[in-house]
Amino acid sequence: MPVDYPDLVIFDCDGTLVDTERISVRVNLQLLNEVGGDYTEAEVRELFVGASLETYATLVEQRLGKPLEADWIQRWSDMFRGICERELEAVDGVVDALDGIAATGVQLCVASNGMLHDVVRNLGQVGIHDRFDGRIFSATDVAVGKPAPDLFLHAAADFDTAPERCAVVEDSVVGVLAARAAGMTVYAYAGGMTPAERLVGDGTHVFDDMRLLPDLIRDTWATSAAR
Repeated sequence: MPVDYPDLVIFDCDGTLVDTERISVRVNLQLLNEVGGDYTEAEVRELFVGASLETYATLVEQRLGKPLEADWIQRWSDMFRGICERELEAVDGVVDALDGIAATGVQLCVASNGMLHDVVRNLGQVGIHDRFDGRIFSATDVAVGKPAPDLFLHAAADFDTAPERCAVVEDSVVGVLAARAAGMTVYAYAGGMTPAERLVGDGTHVFDDMRLLPDLIRDTWATSAAR
């Protein structure tokens, strides 16, 4: 293992490995506004990108001033999955990034706020599930999902790796906050739905091209890990 590389690289899934966030925003805009949420695209991107299902439901119910209908989540899931089956792709350049990191011998895993079966299905659909088989963690594995650090700490513990020896690749504000809270170095992808300025912060390297990630980690890890 190279001395200037972390021991474990933890990838978020949605928006980082698979380009689901754009689809999620479309579904949210349609369904939420059908029930009177009156959300703008900017609000949906700010509030819901990277959020857990529990956080999502709570925020929507607060906005509506009433509980969501019993079949709401199922309706959302059916529409989202239908579009994913037709349109889902891997994030541009991420296969090259995975190849570059794997070539160093560093361990890789996934830690997502999404449901495990959705993560497995989506990774399989874009052809990269085998790279993470048996090394996928979801919010259902911990008491509290992102932005709490629990999920990232759980993944690190499973690999018997100290948090300060972990790098996290994220694309959302809630994910970046979770990684920082876990004491991990963050590589924040700004080529998706979250503007770069919302990802900037301590212990965080912001980038917009996944192909650059292996070299970025190599060039910044020694300084980041010593902070």
